Amino acid sequence: MEQQAARKWFKKCIWMIVSLLLLIVFAVVFVDPYFHYHKPFSFMSYRLYEERYTNDGIGRHFDYDAIITGTSMSQNFRPSEMDALLGTKSVKMPLSGAGYQELSENLERALERNGHVKTVLWAIDYNGLLRAYDWEKYEEYPDYLYDNNPFNDVSYVFNKSIFYHGVMSNVIMTLLGQPSTTMDEYSAWVNETGLRHIMFSYSREDQKPSEENGFGEREYEMVTQTVQKNIIDVVNQYPDTEFILFYTPYSICYWDALNLQEIIVQQTEAERTATEMLLKCPNVKLYNFFDQHDVICNTDYYNDTAHYSAEVNSMILNWIAGNVGLLTEENYLQRLSEERDFYMNYDYDSIYLKLEAE
Repeated sequence: MEQQAARKWFKKCIWMIVSLLLLIVFAVVFVDPYFHYHKPFSFMSYRLYEERYTNDGIGRHFDYDAIITGTSMSQNFRPSEMDALLGTKSVKMPLSGAGYQELSENLERALERNGHVKTVLWAIDYNGLLRAYDWEKYEEYPDYLYDNNPFNDVSYVFNKSIFYHGVMSNVIMTLLGQPSTTMDEYSAWVNETGLRHIMFSYSREDQKPSEENGFGEREYEMVTQTVQKNIIDVVNQYPDTEFILFYTPYSICYWDALNLQEIIVQQTEAERTATEMLLKCPNVKLYNFFDQHDVICNTDYYNDTAHYSAEVNSMILNWIAGNVGLLTEENYLQRLSEERDFYMNYDYDSIYLKLEAE
């Protein structure tokens, strides 16, 4: 009798465990906080965050014909503004701190799954041109979300963090009647700007002349490999899609660092190489806003040497809509020469005078 009771108790425990596991699987698959299995339900509220978990699902299941992508330099774009200016139906898929390869792979997955993308707005980080083509900032990524292998989905459906911070958060938001994160709000940030904030993370004293400040075969190969593998190879696969690319307009303090390191020539030669490659692609429109001195030289727009406020993202969209800053075969060399002359001869010391006076 005792053995029979023990067996029943054991079977009940097994059944309860299996039932609980099945319930967890059902909850994760049904709510699907990162849109791995299906598009968002209209009756549920969703918190869009954690780009490396969310972007692939956006690319899989959202309804769109345009994509905004890039690093943190693209986070403050508002798809609604792009849609109004360019007549698109866009989604935003930024990846903060991403290298060119990660952005390229994320974009390519989206383009493979959606055959109706007519426009891609792609922020090309200027400081990434002289990095290895496969440079990565992080060591681990949720790769199980990026493929179609159902077996590694155990990392998704039995993930404690995803259940608590994804499933439960969305359920609670829905029950409380809180709205979903909008695509405009997704990954957007508001930080204080101005020279004083820039100087929290920038020290002129740390900028020393670089011993590797030339642009030789090594640098040329690095740029061409990065641009070819991560941009042009994708662009050429989708000839009917227009790729709108722009070099990210960093602040005058970024150029100050290049000047102190004596690598402005090296950086602009990398730019020239990349530009010449990209201008050969018929479905690429390439923009350069380094001559927008009213913005770049105004530190009130910047949180650090590189990151600009949402106001600048809005300006960029309007510049693109008006074809301001468009590079062509006829104008790129002249504009590059003027750019190099301006930033090599700028009075950088004048930037910091007002801080010294305080």
